[in-house]
Amino acid sequence: MMNDERIHHSSFVIHHSPSSLINMAWYHDFFHGLPQDAWKAAQTDEQTHLDLELLVETLEFGPGDRLLDVFCGYGRHAVPLARMGARVTGVDISADYIASLHAEADKLPLTIMEGDFMQLSDELATGAPFDAAYCLGNSFSFFPQPAMLAFLTRIASLLKPGGRFLAHSEMIAESVLPDYQSRNWQPIGDDDQDPILFLVDNVYDPLESRIDSHLTYIRAGVTQTRLAQHYVFTLAELKRMYNDAGMRVVDCYGSIEGDSYTLGDEAVWILAEKE
Repeated sequence: MMNDERIHHSSFVIHHSPSSLINMAWYHDFFHGLPQDAWKAAQTDEQTHLDLELLVETLEFGPGDRLLDVFCGYGRHAVPLARMGARVTGVDISADYIASLHAEADKLPLTIMEGDFMQLSDELATGAPFDAAYCLGNSFSFFPQPAMLAFLTRIASLLKPGGRFLAHSEMIAESVLPDYQSRNWQPIGDDDQDPILFLVDNVYDPLESRIDSHLTYIRAGVTQTRLAQHYVFTLAELKRMYNDAGMRVVDCYGSIEGDSYTLGDEAVWILAEKE
């Protein structure tokens, strides 16, 4: 996994050699170029505002508390939460995303770390345990079952007793399989810029419970392709993994407004608490 890691807080930066790259996963080389531009263009201010409201309402943190943003991206949650007074640590594997956060980290109680979250345990474990953590943006489905359990166990190890964790996914079985689409396309962007044409060709592997998404991005004559892999679990399977990791599922929401999850909802927000 990624070991080309950079930890930044104000002017503090640590580099590790890229020569120790091991266990390369698809997401290590995904987040750059048109896919990264498309993801950022697809996020709206309204969606981010609703995300922040749910985080504030569910995670029970206050000014000065330590928050962990797993797969923080370009900081659309980490930056406003740091502006509210929380001490936020954001982790992302994208060098471009982390580079874009340097200026914000110099002005706010924001620590940013570049690297694979699964390989940053020593750096993240320094200091007091985190009061709460979150993983939004549909990054919660990157791992097969053994790695997912390891991921949840790592989250639990970094939280204080009673600390809460909010995770968002559009890839649980009860959401994605009833309305499974093998192909789709859509333009991404607005009238002020060249839109990105996004095409997806999905292949579901039932023996692995995995969706292999062959993605194509086109803008202004430039075409880039990627492969993304998302693992599909039922909510019951995830609940058992949470329990095995030392966390108790408190609630499952089927909307950003906090409605209880029901079969066929487009996404789930899972709220858990460290025991």
